Amino acid sequence: MIKVYYSHTPFWRAEVLRVSLYISNIPFEDVRISRDEFINMIKTGFLPNGKRVPFHQLPVIEVDGKIIGQTGAIARYCGKISNLYSNDNINAAKIDQIIDAATDITNIVSSTIREKDEQKKIEDRLLLKNKLLPRWFKYLENILSQETSEWFVENKMTIADIAMWRLLGWLTSGIIDGIPTTIVDNYPKLKNIHTKVHNHPKVQEWMLKTYGKEI
Repeated sequence: MIKVYYSHTPFWRAEVLRVSLYISNIPFEDVRISRDEFINMIKTGFLPNGKRVPFHQLPVIEVDGKIIGQTGAIARYCGKISNLYSNDNINAAKIDQIIDAATDITNIVSSTIREKDEQKKIEDRLLLKNKLLPRWFKYLENILSQETSEWFVENKMTIADIAMWRLLGWLTSGIIDGIPTTIVDNYPKLKNIHTKVHNHPKVQEWMLKTYGKEI
């Protein structure tokens, strides 16, 4: 059986794995790591069960006893076996660019979370709100404008859409001080991706089953 290892947070890096498998009814073990276990894993490179983590970071998946890391790689693996990736090389690359964009956006937001100087954090969040995030959202909106459907690739939902759904859910949740819940409202095609994935019956089922509410 496949095992997905991550914390209890419903973050996109793990949810793109969990949800893609769940949508396609692929059995997997959802292993949630506690904060103390996570900190220890970063230091030692080992999971609580003794399995070695390649890059001392999560998420990772375990397949046939082998641990594999890096969000893009394991998202593609889960996408392939759940038929939410593409066999066409160009379309696969188009999916990859959205996963990589989600990673880039996460990195610029995360740098403000790590900032210890409160005044600098406020300034960084203003830059995020007024310049950096709108720039990225415009890029993504332009990509969607070139497609013939409402999805990023191939006229159907893929791991690209699932990743962006959960990323946008995080950014519009109100839990990031200085980032308004309306941050995506000026990008209707991008906002529609969030809505369409969120309203998918299996996604709704997963959220209610796993978290007891729509997140």
